Amino acid sequence: MIRAPEVVVGVDIGGTTTQVALCTEDLGIVDRLEVPTPAAEGGTAMVGAALAAVRHLLDRTPGRPLGVGVGAAGVVDARAGRILVASDSFRDWAGFEVTAEVERVLGVPAFLDNDVNAFLRGEATAGAVAGEPDVLGMTLGTGVGGALWLDHALYDGPHGAAGEIGHVPGFGELPCTCGGRGHLETLASGRSIAAHYGERTGRTVTAEAVAAAAGLGDPDALAVYEAAGAGVARAVLITAGLLDVTTFVIGGGVSRSWSLVEPSIRRALAAEPPVSGRPVRVLPAGLGGDAVAVGAAARARAEIHRGAAQQTAR
Repeated sequence: MIRAPEVVVGVDIGGTTTQVALCTEDLGIVDRLEVPTPAAEGGTAMVGAALAAVRHLLDRTPGRPLGVGVGAAGVVDARAGRILVASDSFRDWAGFEVTAEVERVLGVPAFLDNDVNAFLRGEATAGAVAGEPDVLGMTLGTGVGGALWLDHALYDGPHGAAGEIGHVPGFGELPCTCGGRGHLETLASGRSIAAHYGERTGRTVTAEAVAAAAGLGDPDALAVYEAAGAGVARAVLITAGLLDVTTFVIGGGVSRSWSLVEPSIRRALAAEPPVSGRPVRVLPAGLGGDAVAVGAAARARAEIHRGAAQQTAR
């Protein structure tokens, strides 16, 4: 009897869609599936949808799961495997015991990460910055998230908030969705790009529409992207000055308009290089929409290996 190949499962639970990937030991994707996230139906429904997608993948691409990694929106307790804080887009998500439910249903070890941490883990393990020892990751989406990779490992800080460059003040005076003021998110998120374009033109459009207008040479759209890129460059310089990190990877929906964001980033960095004098590398994500799922699978793989090594040492 031929045994099914071993796989590690990566899950990305976002506000709109959930992506599930079956990964090999070297984090190559064997199969993937994207399904809607029932965010309005609560945590049980959200995790249930993810687990149904896992079962569907295992039915059509047989594999023996060794473990499951989950990257989830919100503030998470990665050690306890539960959601601490979630936006009002999610019903009954804060407090949900994610890993306990996954382990109960699938019978394999499960591990939880914040989605931005999982994004950076994926890119630093198998993406655009694979092998780099020190990286700051930024996701420019509906909001702006950040995560920090130091000495080849994710550094989440004593309170789980290390790397959150999107919510550091010093980027103007506009109010932020988090309740603060003058954060990078007020310049570089998809929501803020659409809002700033609306302020300049009186038109209500999406960030995707602003990107399309900029691509056609609309001066107002180009000005909005210029400000967003300059804000990202300022965040890069703050990080380089504070931590001496000079490699950065940018993901999220706004990064799909990289040709619009990158020039202003480059101009700002050329005008004021970091105090170290070291060259700064700012790269777009290499894994695209798979980054969070691959990063979640990478976390599960690392934890499984750690557990096996501990058993061997006893």
